[in-house]
Amino acid sequence: MTPFPRRPQAVIFDMDGLLFDTESLYREAMILAARDRGHDMPLSLFLSLIGLPGEASRPLLVDHFGTDFSVEDLWDASDAHFHAMIETQTFLKAGVVELLDLLDAAGLPRAIATSSSHASVTHHLAHHGLSDRFHTIVAQGDYPRGKPHPDPFLVAAKRLGVAPEACLALEDSHNGIRSAASAGMMAVMVPDLLEPTAEMEGLCHRIVRDLHEVCDLLGRTQGLVPGMLPD
Repeated sequence: MTPFPRRPQAVIFDMDGLLFDTESLYREAMILAARDRGHDMPLSLFLSLIGLPGEASRPLLVDHFGTDFSVEDLWDASDAHFHAMIETQTFLKAGVVELLDLLDAAGLPRAIATSSSHASVTHHLAHHGLSDRFHTIVAQGDYPRGKPHPDPFLVAAKRLGVAPEACLALEDSHNGIRSAASAGMMAVMVPDLLEPTAEMEGLCHRIVRDLHEVCDLLGRTQGLVPGMLPD
């Protein structure tokens, strides 16, 4: 049995929680920022925000904290805590470099499609020496509607010049999988903070433990063996 229904011609990555272990840092930063303002940030509320663009997160925060709550102040304080953390930590997910090496060997183009800002993408890639490893970056401001709408993934596919149905999308969040599936892509979930659900099982072609497993699946599809790639 082949790993995917079609041989992927491109791979589109989410960023936070997939390439980088940043969702747990965002969680800690937001909990601290809320606490600074005399509020508790329930884990369930934070988890509901994963994969959403900022403006889609706003009504959820207002609904919980009230109309007098300053979402902008929370975001600013969260950003300050987050950036203090990332300057002193390495947060690259296991298997990223190996997967990118495999894609190089297979000659497959790849993109990032994220709800984060271009500045965040640029920082995280540079911080880990990955600035030249992606063919295009699709980030906040590059599409009319964010995840769970299909727009980020469709823009990425268009920029790569590959039909959406020929793209493999890698995501960790429920909203990201909804976005990739609605774009018509082969979706693989690599869970981070969110566990797979019955809905995710229905939308995904695969649910895997980590990016090393994605490497194995793609290697079989492309006829390459991870760890024994050509120079």
